[in-house]
Amino acid sequence: MTYKVAALYQFAAFPDFEALRAPLIELCATHGIRGTLLLSPEGINGTIAGLDEGIEAVIAEMTTGTLFGGRLDNLELKYSGATAMPFKRMKVRLKKEIVTLLQPQVDPTRQVGTYVAAEDWNALISDPDVVVLDTRNRFEVKMGTFEGALDPETRKFSQFPDFVSRTLDPDKNKKVAMFCTGGIRCEKASSYLLSQGFAEVFHLKGGILKYLETIPAEESLWQGECFVFDERVALGHGLAERAPIDEDGEGETPKGME
Repeated sequence: MTYKVAALYQFAAFPDFEALRAPLIELCATHGIRGTLLLSPEGINGTIAGLDEGIEAVIAEMTTGTLFGGRLDNLELKYSGATAMPFKRMKVRLKKEIVTLLQPQVDPTRQVGTYVAAEDWNALISDPDVVVLDTRNRFEVKMGTFEGALDPETRKFSQFPDFVSRTLDPDKNKKVAMFCTGGIRCEKASSYLLSQGFAEVFHLKGGILKYLETIPAEESLWQGECFVFDERVALGHGLAERAPIDEDGEGETPKGME
């Protein structure tokens, strides 16, 4: 049996996020879906898995049904497969932020960097005038990254602003291109850099997962594997599973989704 895995997020106004938790759990349970979803006043983020028809039903309700009232009209979605169910249970967690940066002035619904399609990414990061920045945490970077990318060596995303203040200069680093697993960290990271006066900020649309799905291995500038937030552990080109499950999936993985 093959399972369909959906990584998703959208920044949207959810002042009623607490009230959404119970019906979202019920929706997923009805369709046999497992995974982890984060709800906060700023939107939704997470990864879920199930059979094709179950995933399709849940995504349809999220995007066009009454549960979210049309607020998930631009849901960022990436699909992959799994030979075994990659989650033990269904969790919906309530958070202050769907990705924790601790910079309340940052609002990706107001300003973000320039999206770059996977097909155009190689040319951009090959430009010697572009600073290429991996916004993920250090254990993720160790598993794989793009050639020549800066590693912030962070343990958690909230340390990213400190890295920027110590390492980058908007007067010297005129062009910054950043990437992350699925795109959500770059939404906030690019918004933050723009708020700090960086003039040209780019980010990989759909993240590493979209790049690995789109770009053939022989044309790729990616080195290694991409950590994912479920028991598959890592994916390679074509979003193929690469690593066996060796523990319960908690380990050193982040407490929140990307």
